Amino acid sequence: MSPTASLLAQRSSRMTASEIRELLKLLDRPGLISFAGGIPNPALFDMEAFQQAYARALGQAKGGRSSLQYSTSEGYLPLRQWIAEHMATKGVRCEPDNILITCGSQQGLDFVGKLLLDPGDTVVTAAPTYLGALQAFNAYEPRYDTLSGNGTANLLRTSAEVHGSRVKLIYLVPDFANPSGATLDLASRERALDIAGELGCLIVEDAAYTALRYDGEDLPPIAALDQKRRGSIEKSLTLYCGTFSKTLSPGLRVGWVCGPKPLLYRLTLAKQAADLHSSTINQVAMHEVALARFDDQVAAARTCYRERRDVMLASLERHAPDGMVWTRPEGGLFVWVTLPEGIDGRRLLERAVDEQNVAFVPGQAFFPDRSGANTLRLSFSLPDPQTIEEGIARLCTVIRSSLPTRR
Repeated sequence: MSPTASLLAQRSSRMTASEIRELLKLLDRPGLISFAGGIPNPALFDMEAFQQAYARALGQAKGGRSSLQYSTSEGYLPLRQWIAEHMATKGVRCEPDNILITCGSQQGLDFVGKLLLDPGDTVVTAAPTYLGALQAFNAYEPRYDTLSGNGTANLLRTSAEVHGSRVKLIYLVPDFANPSGATLDLASRERALDIAGELGCLIVEDAAYTALRYDGEDLPPIAALDQKRRGSIEKSLTLYCGTFSKTLSPGLRVGWVCGPKPLLYRLTLAKQAADLHSSTINQVAMHEVALARFDDQVAAARTCYRERRDVMLASLERHAPDGMVWTRPEGGLFVWVTLPEGIDGRRLLERAVDEQNVAFVPGQAFFPDRSGANTLRLSFSLPDPQTIEEGIARLCTVIRSSLPTRR
């Protein structure tokens, strides 16, 4: 045992490595076809736009040095103004003071957990749900319940009370969710607001993939529906977590939280304690690129990912064995697969890598209760269409050979 082990807080035992981050280490394996990392395709990054943005940020006679200086915890004001205008196009009327710039939306989730969760408090999620959210919240020692299991306010309240708990927040990825690819319809969004109102809890709306719609019509954010009900963002029960990671660049780590000013003030205090502020020059560059290129970059991403999604779905139709089912997402980066009973995703991954040099993410990591052993997540963002076809064929070969024998 390490000599420092006895010094660790009890909550540290709830901090576990991301299975996805560990799988990304496989990407350097020769010949590996990876459907594991749900990361943007680097071919879409606008290198020239960012090079010019950084050059201008550093070359300004008066502002160049300020780009390398400490800044406000709330974030670069022109960027917050752009985000406020962007939110307005989605039906969320807000001011720059309703925006906090974070180091990716992941940091926003951590701050929400720090601000709201006492040990034993209840977090309500979908099942499966985003692994990064579970990691962010786990450090604050909550218990979990699911909308699918206890779908009414009374049942959720009763379930929490049995455990001496209170429901503090509902975490949702309403558009093309990671990992399932599912989208909440309008009635489900309204129902989530009903439940939050009855419980007096917060909704955390993770909008990481909202811009990446390939089919169907845009749906209003939960934050917009909430504001319409309550008349003002200051009365809202929704915190909206946005990011540039899936549209412009993940490496700059620029995201934001949008919500009522009193909550934003508390989140800003958490930001001050964590890192003072996000990188100044990254915010300046992101503002310039967003101002000039956001719509074009979103359009390019949609075209790229739509083709890859369609190829993956068609490949699954051709190669999947009987008993295997999958989602058909309207956007985002993921297809969620349910395997025939008796196949364990973790064991399947070992065989898939060893026998066919193909990788994916086993689904169990996305369930708070660690169920879902016979599920997996496939990402179509990185491989080209030909590689997707080959990889799905290889994967289905392993799945077919793993089917339980019938007697």
